[in-house]
Amino acid sequence: MGRLTHRTAPDFTYFVTTKTWQGRSVFQVCENAEILIESVIRYRDAASYLLHEFVVMPDHLHLILTPAGDTTLEKAMQLIKGGSSHAIHQRRGSKLQIWQPGFHEESIHDQDDYMRKAEYIRVNPVNAHLVDRPEDWVYSSTAGKFMMDPMPERLKADTSGAKVR
Repeated sequence: MGRLTHRTAPDFTYFVTTKTWQGRSVFQVCENAEILIESVIRYRDAASYLLHEFVVMPDHLHLILTPAGDTTLEKAMQLIKGGSSHAIHQRRGSKLQIWQPGFHEESIHDQDDYMRKAEYIRVNPVNAHLVDRPEDWVYSSTAGKFMMDPMPERLKADTSGAKVR
């Protein structure tokens, strides 16, 4: 079977999920989860993408992001996954395979779609019985410790229901 191809288009916003190798709970280890978040934030701060929402779960990562400039979605995910793997190996002295190859993405089409996916990210730790309230999960944008980029204007609807471009 060949490699999956991903939809990519300039200025598109995506809901992305990527899983750990063999479903291992790599990010149940606090230091690993923190290293992953550092990588996600570092590449956002380097203007590789806009970061709107994220949650690090024990065995997967969900993000809402908008690749910036010349960065493709594939490149953004390569930066996140490769950067976090390298940092975990370097800091923890581990050679453990971190990520399963590839990722799954869905294009976000409008404000309602964005809000549904953002809510899914926020309540994921609650639904997994890791915390009682979304803001209690420290490995997510919902915890309020990180500056997130706002929803892209192009997704917002005006009062007549038409999309703003």
